Amino acid sequence: MNTDILSQAATQARGLAIDAVHACSSGHLGLPLGCAEIGAVLWGDQLRYNPEAPKWLNRDRFILSAGHGSMFLYGWLHLSGYDLPLDELKNFRQLGSKTPGHPEFNETPGVEATTGPLGQGVGNAVGYALSGKRAAARFNTADHTIFDHHVIALHGDGCLQEGVAKEAIAFAGHNHLDNLILIYDSNDVTLDAMAERTQSEDAEGYFKSQGFDTYPVDGHDFAAVQDALAKAKADDNGKPKVIIAKTLIGKGIPEVAGTAAGHGEGGAKFAESAREGLGLPAETFYVSDEVRGYFAERAEALKSEFLQWQSTYEAWAQANPELAVELRAGVNGEVPSDLADRIPAFPEDHKGATRACGGEVIQSVAKEVPQLVSGSADLYGSTKNYIKDAGDFGPDNPTGRNIWFGIREHAMGAICNGIAYDGLFHASGATFLVFADYMRGAIRLAALSHLPVTFIFTHDSVGVGEDGPTHQPVETVSGLRVIPNLDVIRPADGEEVAGAWAAAMLRSDGPTALILTRQGVPQMTQLSSGERREGVRRGAYIVKKESGQLDTILISAGSEVQHALEAAEQLGDGVRVVSMPSMERFDRQGADYREEILPKSCTKRIAIEAGVSGLWWKYVGSEGKIVGIDRFGLSAPGGTAMKELGICAQSVIDAAK
Repeated sequence: MNTDILSQAATQARGLAIDAVHACSSGHLGLPLGCAEIGAVLWGDQLRYNPEAPKWLNRDRFILSAGHGSMFLYGWLHLSGYDLPLDELKNFRQLGSKTPGHPEFNETPGVEATTGPLGQGVGNAVGYALSGKRAAARFNTADHTIFDHHVIALHGDGCLQEGVAKEAIAFAGHNHLDNLILIYDSNDVTLDAMAERTQSEDAEGYFKSQGFDTYPVDGHDFAAVQDALAKAKADDNGKPKVIIAKTLIGKGIPEVAGTAAGHGEGGAKFAESAREGLGLPAETFYVSDEVRGYFAERAEALKSEFLQWQSTYEAWAQANPELAVELRAGVNGEVPSDLADRIPAFPEDHKGATRACGGEVIQSVAKEVPQLVSGSADLYGSTKNYIKDAGDFGPDNPTGRNIWFGIREHAMGAICNGIAYDGLFHASGATFLVFADYMRGAIRLAALSHLPVTFIFTHDSVGVGEDGPTHQPVETVSGLRVIPNLDVIRPADGEEVAGAWAAAMLRSDGPTALILTRQGVPQMTQLSSGERREGVRRGAYIVKKESGQLDTILISAGSEVQHALEAAEQLGDGVRVVSMPSMERFDRQGADYREEILPKSCTKRIAIEAGVSGLWWKYVGSEGKIVGIDRFGLSAPGGTAMKELGICAQSVIDAAK
């Protein structure tokens, strides 16, 4: 390690951060300045990467969980040769730049996760580490090692104060993810005040209690940081690692260094004096030829390592063609296009909860899509998404496809996202619908980042029954439906469940939430299995066509479609019933299809769903009516609760009349 040149690089990285934040009068200087030596050791000595192949399968993954310090990441990506020109740093936080305020996945080469909400990046890193462990166990052979990388995440006090990080850390320690290295930027400062105002935790004691190896270091000591990283990478003792780095926030701007004022852009106004104090020239965004030369040489050395790995990979693929096909399918997100046709049909007399149907469907999906992994927040017995004969992921069986998250919904969402960011496996996780709010941040980030995660939510309405209002979601489905780029599918029977799973697995540009019942529902035998599955793919379809002149349209989703069908039988031959399992999918259809299903000429429309009514007005129009539940539920058997709250065929008939 060339300490002299890395010291220059650290100083110039500080200058880049100061100049970028000063130029736009916005951003966070504390971490980029306080962690500059850590960045220099990472990109200048310890990380395995190839700027020309940012998605190299065996690269080390670096996640900046403390995403507000984005100029730290942008500065080092620029210096180390990624496709991030200096002009992009000059356009920090500006419209259309590759340097947004917080890192965004697929927007900037080298950014491994969309981070910003504190703690999520720690969970993402744990997901990456789980994926790496599983990939190594699944694909490495005695003759060829193609996966032996590490996952490194930099976080601060803010991340550790968020519960999602604590849940993820507990999961990592319990599952012995020794390929995970956390770097804790311990600078004793949070945004508003010194950290002692809000915390008094013994960080080293805490991490040890969670099964981590700990390495306390001076974060400004190059040799100490290098030694800790080297030891952490070399030690595969079954324990994840944390480097607790004591740093000075805002180091390089004496007026704010070591204080809460150093967290944000407060020090930017001292840019000129800071640059002078750091020994930088008056020229802004300065990088010396020596530093550029050093990182160019490092990139060449790493490229040589990459080419050696490529040779190993090609030999592995030739020796293990079936594994190679499986890995390529995972990397490319390949799923059989006819997946919906490969799932066995349900008997016409089948009557079961859609969660139970989901439990059957996932077995077929798992056989057709070997990259699928399925987890649950201590609820496999209720969510029914356990993949049979696939084993449980853990230290003794890292190839297991069932992930026991424990009662950790926050972390489950973030970890599933991390698996999806890595792009080798298809992640799914399950809990009760009412607890979707616990993981809403992760769901939102999955949608924002276009991650193909499948979120499974059961116990979808007041039909939950005796557990009462605390466990009866009435607003939750609509709350999920308003998240952009999230497909929400609430199937009405087993065939719609099969169609929903196929739609979720074939979607590559965003997540899907499957909303499933605890109570039984009948099969809708009016249409064939294929017609119902195709209807789900399109979001809405006519499940019962009028036999006379159309005068009324009944629209529903999930377990309430049966009530619309029953009402239609009594309302006459001019009634059409539309099943709308997914508003989002229907809205993406062409105007002709939407007009075919919901013709504008028919304004007498009624929607029924056991939940809040607000979103249904879009489909019934100002002259329509909605049978819904615009209040919290009540403690009673599920069927009783439904009837008491008016979710029945008679309510639809009354509304129509």
